[in-house]
Amino acid sequence: MWNLVRPLALAAAVVLAVLAADRLVLLLSRRANMPLPGPQLRGLLRTCRIPVLLTLGSLLLLAVEPGAGLPAEVRAPLRHALLLASLATGAWLAARLVALLIDTSLARYASEGRDPARIRRVRTQTGMLGRLAGAAIAVLALATALLTFPAVRAVGASLLASAGIVGLVVGVAAQSTLANVFAGIQLAFGDMVRLGDEVLVAGDWGTVEEITLTYVVVATWDQRRIVMPVSYFVGKPFENWSRRDPAITGTALLHLDHRTPMTELRAEFERLLKESPKWDGAGSALQLVDTTPSTIVVRALMTARNAGDAFELRCWIRERLLAYLREHAPEALPRVGVVHRPD
Repeated sequence: MWNLVRPLALAAAVVLAVLAADRLVLLLSRRANMPLPGPQLRGLLRTCRIPVLLTLGSLLLLAVEPGAGLPAEVRAPLRHALLLASLATGAWLAARLVALLIDTSLARYASEGRDPARIRRVRTQTGMLGRLAGAAIAVLALATALLTFPAVRAVGASLLASAGIVGLVVGVAAQSTLANVFAGIQLAFGDMVRLGDEVLVAGDWGTVEEITLTYVVVATWDQRRIVMPVSYFVGKPFENWSRRDPAITGTALLHLDHRTPMTELRAEFERLLKESPKWDGAGSALQLVDTTPSTIVVRALMTARNAGDAFELRCWIRERLLAYLREHAPEALPRVGVVHRPD
């Protein structure tokens, strides 16, 4: 029976060394009075701490394993397990470092006072790059881990020989998934839609909340979440209300009587717009756009900074104009004509 004292002592020494290194780094950062990053970056740094400690610990255990004095039948599987642990924690750390690098670059880019539309574009593209990098790191780590098994290395030649057939079969089976992945890349780098854009898709208006490799999440005004495949945005038309500029023109229609005093109504419309903070002052118009035998159609046009302000401004203007007509020109409200027929 081999002795467990030396392996346990080495393992305990590695744990103590990792904890000591962690404490030393914390003390040095506090004494150096390093500037604190933003809350999101602080969260990423905290998430990097655990994979750093695990990677360091697994590498140290792998380095001191020859001095543990273990028998051959125990040493081989233990060394293999430590190697797999090092690969897994290293891939985890690499993915977190890529996310940290992307978020740091995005925060620096946003702090330079760039245009909000360009910031949304960069955030969308960097998010897609982060997902692609994470997927590539996971695939590379898995492939490397499989190559550590002798059985996998033995069949490597036959796997390479049949790679074309397997790739063809997988490509046909996952055609829709691969189409969504490539559509997601095209969507992010083609600048068709970005995070935070206000879109009208499939008859619903909402804000793009999330873009992944395979689907897009649109948050609607009534707090619903519409999850649509990325291929929809590449293959079908949709309205992007804030691609270049979030400003938008709102429209309110009023069906009124032919006796409507248009001059007074237009003056009241201009006065109301000057009162409202939702109006951006860029443009406005009150026009008679259509007429029927019983009514006229009056269209109120007004500009706003974004689609949300435009919707609230339209509702408010429509309500206030009708209130003005009820009080000052009730004859302008539409009426239904009734003809009295004697019996």
